[in-house]
Formats: sequence, C-alpha cells, structure tokens
Amino acid sequence: MVAGSVPAPDAVVHTELTREAIRLGRLLLELPPAEGEVAGLLALMLLHDSRREARTSPDGELIVLEEQDRSRWNRALIAEGTALVRRALSVPRFGPYAIQAAIAAVHADAATAGDTDWSEIVGLYDVLLTLSPSPVVELNRAVALAMRDGPQAGLQLVDAILARGDLAEYRLAHAARADLSRRLGRTEDARAAYSRALELTRQEPERRFIMRRLEALGGHAKKGRA
Repeated sequence: MVAGSVPAPDAVVHTELTREAIRLGRLLLELPPAEGEVAGLLALMLLHDSRREARTSPDGELIVLEEQDRSRWNRALIAEGTALVRRALSVPRFGPYAIQAAIAAVHADAATAGDTDWSEIVGLYDVLLTLSPSPVVELNRAVALAMRDGPQAGLQLVDAILARGDLAEYRLAHAARADLSRRLGRTEDARAAYSRALELTRQEPERRFIMRRLEALGGHAKKGRA
C-alpha cells in the first residue's frame, strides 16, 4: 500500500488493501509449514478479488452477484484460487477458510447465476457451521437455502435468527429478509426490512442500492446518512 494513501470511505472494494493482503498471503504460503488454512485464506481472497471489476457500474453503483457480468471476472485469479481450494481441502483437517473458499469457487464455476450449484453451497455451509458456528454463517446458509428451495424456506430461517435477537443490528440480515419478502410479494414486509437495513448501512453505494429497491416497491427513503 502506498504510504499515506487512504481508501475512499465510500468505495465498495479497497483495491490497494486487497492487493497487499494477497501479496502477503502468497508470501506466507511459501513459508514452512504451509498449512491448509493459509492456502484456504489466499484462495478466498483471490476468488473474491476475481469479481472486483464486475461489482460496480462505471459510475460506482453496486451490482449484486446474480446481476454481475461474469465475462468481467478475472479467470486467471479464479484458476489460481480454485487450485488453492483443492490444496486446502487435501489436508487431513481443513478449516473454515478452506470451506469459505470452496463456496466462492462454486460461485466462480457457474457460467451464469442460474447455473449455480446451490445444493453444493448449502452442503458446504452445513460443514462450515460445524467448524465455525455463528449467526452470520446461519444467515448465509439461509440465503443459499432460499436459492435452492425457494424464498419461503429461507425467510423462515432468517426470521428465526432475528427472533432470537441475533443480528438485530446487522444490516445484511434485514437486507436478506427484505429481498426474500420482495420475492414472495410481501411488499409491506419488504419495505420495512429495507428501511431497517438502510438505517444500519453507512457505505453510500449500499445505501443507494437499498434506496433503489425501496423506490421500486413504492417506498420512500431519506437520502442522508443514518
């Protein structure tokens, strides 16, 4: 990272920080003993970084995974990351980073959003929950389950997480509830959940994305920061 440079606070991806993290990950991988989780972490970073150019529009607007132009994904990084996933999973005891990287690799392997192997992703989240149980992992699994079994199945799980009091202040939990409600045609529930997500969101690209969702539902949103 260039001395004195500071990532833009509203940037979706901090490119210099990501590149530095990947550089350090490659260095660590060369040092003995090169553990599986080092390979898993580096694979995870590479696979996420492979989608960097497709995550935002030319004017800086957020583009969600299912709407990204996959021709803009970096295939060299995907190939490197996928090879590292195989290496990370080849050890007798692999860890959470290896499983998260495997999930990212399944996404990367799909030519279109509709080709994604959601059953494989749900299964990987089941493994991740045994290795590193947390409400956030539960939430991610619920979203994957919704993609496999339909929005109602996912919404039940998201509601159960929120009913426990977990993730009450986590914007992505409310955004997930909003999206699933929207897909089910539950407009009022979707508006309420998007509004709560907006209250908890600080990055401007995310805020604008949520506001567009609200406007599409006929809702109104304040444009200032929460």
